[in-house]
Formats: sequence, C-alpha cells, structure tokens
Amino acid sequence: MGDSSASYIHMVHHLIEECLIFNMSKEECMEALSKHANVKPVITSTVWNELQKENKEFFEAYIKGRDQRAIEVEQRQRIQTQLNTSIKENQKN
Repeated sequence: MGDSSASYIHMVHHLIEECLIFNMSKEECMEALSKHANVKPVITSTVWNELQKENKEFFEAYIKGRDQRAIEVEQRQRIQTQLNTSIKENQKN
C-alpha cells in the first residue's frame, strides 16, 4: 500500500471517529462522509468494518448504547404525547 493510500485510509479512520463522537450509525456516517468529505460509501463501510473487527467490544457497547438511547427517546416522545393529550382534554373541561 502506498503512502497516499495509507494516509487516505488514516483520514477516513479519523473521520469515522468523528462520526462516533456524534453518535452516528454506520449508515449515517457513510452518508455524511460521502456528502461532506467526498468519501465513497464503500470506502467508509470497509474502514468501519475493519475498525469494528479490531475493536469488537467497543463497537458492541457503542451499538448497544445507541439502541438504548433510541428506546429512551421513543419512550420520552410517547410520554410527551400522552401529556399533551391529557392537557388538551383537561382544557376542554
């Protein structure tokens, strides 16, 4: 692998780490890097997969945390909807 290829892969690696900081999924990261850094999704996916292989425990925890946060957001939205409905019903009476 040439120096330019290695440096490109290193840049993609760094950009993926930035995506992780922003709690993005693999798909969101692929889309963001394609749009903002002109990185082909297949490249992002390949580097992501290699990082996932090398850091299996981290990615398992990361994905589990993302899933848990999604559940919590959904629950908060349901509660907010119920509260809004209850407030509207009380205002009618």
